[in-house]
Amino acid sequence: METRGLDPVPDSERTGRVRTLFPTWVGANLTVLLLTMGAGLVVFNGLNFWQVLAVATAAPIISFGLVGLVSISGKQGGAPGMALSRAVFGQRGNLLPGSLIWIARWGWETVNAVTGSYALLAVLHLLLGTSGGNTLIMATLLVFVGSSFLVSGLGVRALRLCCTWSAYLFGGFSVLVSVDLIVRTEWRDVLDKPAGPTAMMIAGVGTLAAGGISWVPTGPDFARYLPRAASGRAMVLATVGGAGIVFLPLVLMGAVMAVATPGLAATQDPVAFIGPLLPGWLSVPYLLIAVAGMVLINAMSMYSAGFTAQTLGFRIPRARAVGVNAAISLFLGSLLIMTATGFLDSFVSFLTLLAVTFSAWIGVFGVDQLRGRTYDSAALLDTTPAGAYWYTGGFAVPAVAAWTAGLVVGLLLTGVEWFSGPLASTWIGRHGLGWAATIAVSAALYAILPRPAEGGRPQGGTPLHF
Repeated sequence: METRGLDPVPDSERTGRVRTLFPTWVGANLTVLLLTMGAGLVVFNGLNFWQVLAVATAAPIISFGLVGLVSISGKQGGAPGMALSRAVFGQRGNLLPGSLIWIARWGWETVNAVTGSYALLAVLHLLLGTSGGNTLIMATLLVFVGSSFLVSGLGVRALRLCCTWSAYLFGGFSVLVSVDLIVRTEWRDVLDKPAGPTAMMIAGVGTLAAGGISWVPTGPDFARYLPRAASGRAMVLATVGGAGIVFLPLVLMGAVMAVATPGLAATQDPVAFIGPLLPGWLSVPYLLIAVAGMVLINAMSMYSAGFTAQTLGFRIPRARAVGVNAAISLFLGSLLIMTATGFLDSFVSFLTLLAVTFSAWIGVFGVDQLRGRTYDSAALLDTTPAGAYWYTGGFAVPAVAAWTAGLVVGLLLTGVEWFSGPLASTWIGRHGLGWAATIAVSAALYAILPRPAEGGRPQGGTPLHF
């Protein structure tokens, strides 16, 4: 079990290797929701196969490229992302983005838990013919969240091991599914579909990239055991490669399936729908591996959420902090299962708001990193006025101001199922790019504002190099 919390990893324990990032980010994308979202690009966005290919290639490069870039700060500072964020926003100022990101993680884990519960129900139906009542639904939800808590509670080594084996298993079965799909698909229907509008491609990139954006603050959490000399370029390539090798084929598979079965894009239960589309000998093991993948996604999110809870002042061990998030996701998952009426609409709406929440932090943190931020290990943990990262009353005013401005602009430009900002009808809003505008505004504003002094000393550092 990993016992280290927010405290930075000393150089003597930096024994990790860059190549471990590849299966880690494979594991972060092992979800059948990508099939559903690929189907949505065809049914709702009106895209053809080649347009989906372009969208599914661009989205992980953009989103996980940012994950890889921010991960570099993890090997520089040796601490989790939201602990390093204290150096940027101040000890008290960091509570503002930290609280929003923590709450956003509740939603992410809730959606994953519900999807995993549906997957377990689908497997039980295929094996035993059971029908999902409330008791059985709650039981599968409890099993899923409990499994996620077990893996995340053990820590980074358990996560790496599980991600590696899941990548092999899920990859192997995905190849079998792809072969079956290639053989049974009427390719004339797929390839003859007319192209959709370019505007819908842009909107598709925005929607797909939004999910990856939510992993950006998590990047340093899985890179802090790497030695300082690790190649930044290799870290970015391993991150993008791990995500892309799963992302691209799953989205394309969903798009191909949607041509013959458009209901995949709008089903209330996105997992049970997939089982009957596959041969019996393949559907059960594939869905079981899919469940394991979604457990890992939730475990990775809980792992980072535990650190975030600690930065917010929960003075409890890391594993107990993870347990707090597990309990919250179990409660919220129960509510979502009982009340959700349109899963995909709710999921896309959630991703859109989630991306804006994370993007305001990304813009400020990214510019600070590019300026050559160096991290004081002792100051990261010193929450008193004597600490170097106390700044003005505990706030780094320029960072907090830029973060606030970016967040407000992003919300003004965002329109989803249950919320619509006054600028949501503009070109940026219609194309789901509120998160991109959020990054641009917060980054530009922070870049032109003066950097506060650390503990009364001028800020130093060397610009980031790869």
